[in-house]
Amino acid sequence: MSTEWNNGLPFIPGYTFRDLAKTAFHRSQTLGYKNGFALSYRPSVVIGKEVLAAEPLTHHEIDKLCFETPYAVYDKPEYEEFIPAHVALDKKVLRFYGHFKEEILHSPAESYRVRPVTIYYYLEDDSMCIIEPSVVNSGLPQGKRIKRQRLPKNEFGNYYNWKDLNLAMDLEVYGTTYRISDCDLFTKEFMESEGIVLNEPENTPEDPYIKRRSIKPNQEHINKSPAKFEKLYRFLHMDSMVLRFYGQWVECDAYQSHTWPVIIYYYLVDDTVDVREAHQRNSGRDPFPLFISRQRIPKKVKEVLKKCSNNELLHKMKIIVMEISDDLVEEYISPKDFQLGQKIKLLSHHFFLYDCDGFTREYYQKNYPDMDMKAVEIPKMEDKSKKAQVIPPYNGFGSLEDSLQNCYSLIPEPPKQNILKRLVNSNKKLRYVAKLDSPYPEDRDRRFILSYHLDTDMISIYETPRRNSGIISGKFLAKCQVAKPGSTVDNPVYYTPADLVIGATVEVFSHRFILINADLYVLKYLESNSDQVPSQTLESLKQTVGAEKESGMAFPEGLIQTSHYTFFSQSYHSGVFFVCLFFFFSYLSKKA
Repeated sequence: MSTEWNNGLPFIPGYTFRDLAKTAFHRSQTLGYKNGFALSYRPSVVIGKEVLAAEPLTHHEIDKLCFETPYAVYDKPEYEEFIPAHVALDKKVLRFYGHFKEEILHSPAESYRVRPVTIYYYLEDDSMCIIEPSVVNSGLPQGKRIKRQRLPKNEFGNYYNWKDLNLAMDLEVYGTTYRISDCDLFTKEFMESEGIVLNEPENTPEDPYIKRRSIKPNQEHINKSPAKFEKLYRFLHMDSMVLRFYGQWVECDAYQSHTWPVIIYYYLVDDTVDVREAHQRNSGRDPFPLFISRQRIPKKVKEVLKKCSNNELLHKMKIIVMEISDDLVEEYISPKDFQLGQKIKLLSHHFFLYDCDGFTREYYQKNYPDMDMKAVEIPKMEDKSKKAQVIPPYNGFGSLEDSLQNCYSLIPEPPKQNILKRLVNSNKKLRYVAKLDSPYPEDRDRRFILSYHLDTDMISIYETPRRNSGIISGKFLAKCQVAKPGSTVDNPVYYTPADLVIGATVEVFSHRFILINADLYVLKYLESNSDQVPSQTLESLKQTVGAEKESGMAFPEGLIQTSHYTFFSQSYHSGVFFVCLFFFFSYLSKKA
């Protein structure tokens, strides 16, 4: 609320009034762009578009404006291209190395402790942060000591600048004095490019407590008995040290043998082992990775003497218990038992080791130099359960391809077909006139139309009607693939257009048909595909169909009758359709 509207009244409840003339309640925009870079500006107005009182200029800024050297119009200086600091100095950080001394009270072992730190100075916004490197099992809260911020220099409100930093100097921040001893190469080059001469680097003083612990005690006064603090020593030095081996679980029995990838972990801190399965996608197994839980695995169990009932015979036997105690174990699995390229037995399971990680390989080179830890190829195990599929003999039901699908899957699928061939040769067929080769005299005058369908390579046979023959005409054979005589069921050879020669005999399921004529389209089709048809087939068609074409009889008598038969058949179906349509409209009219 502005002071003009309150007329100097205190800003307390009951003494303030709402400005009815104020219509704008938004904050003014303070973000903008200059030369393509995002910058923030100081707002000129407050909420309500009231003018913000400007801060007075300092004497230095007034003198700079008053004594600025004038220039002529043609002598206007060329200003450099504007680049903001957060762009020009982005990701440019000065790094100094230092330390500080922490006083230790009420301790006879040490009076102070030297703790190293790393000081980062960000040139982008003049902020700093101090980080102490973490030491494993130090017991001290380490890491980020001071988060990134502008560090105060004195009580007058000034902040540290990169010009205030140098080597071999003390940096006091929030009551703690840090001694800067060294810097990295980039910091050194930056300081020298800005004209700052760096002091000579110093060495970080050694911590007296760590120095005293590094001195090995006199071996003469060491007790030779097993150390009571062995577990503590291994925990401090071997914690998080794990040997990792890649192997395969090999399972063999009388019926099958198969392998499965696993990862074996050996924990050096307590000599425990666990085995995890390497899960693979779409493997059909449950994603339960733990194969053997973490435990100490015995390598050799003690054998005891057992006395028989007659107290005469003594023999050795292994102890069988639910849980094996340490008293019953002579030796546990150790790192020397893991050799790449060999099998290892863990709790009655056999694992083949073929590789390990880098840390494991370095550990063996240092502690077991005589063991070769080179990766080996994975041997291929023959699965006895996978036998060659034996296809049963054809039972005669359905086509051979359809019946074969029942042997490949539980729910059979239709056999694959050549879609492109079916699209190109859709509704295309070769028609031949055939007669039945039969010893019976009543079958000599019977005529058949043998159609070869080009899209599916199937053959269909229709018998043409003969008046007063006493034989029912119509479909004689539905569309199916006809195998040649002499071909086996396992490797059938089907009839093709090259085999349909005029005068040839086609045997269809113990019926013999003799081809006596063909359609004119057969001759045109085989001439267009003469490279796929023998010359004998083409010559027979030219002699038969070509002679009729020249004489004007393009279609044989049998095919004409077939066309009439097809026409009457189509007329019959069309008549039935119109009768049904008539009854349908009659029903609708009655309902209306």
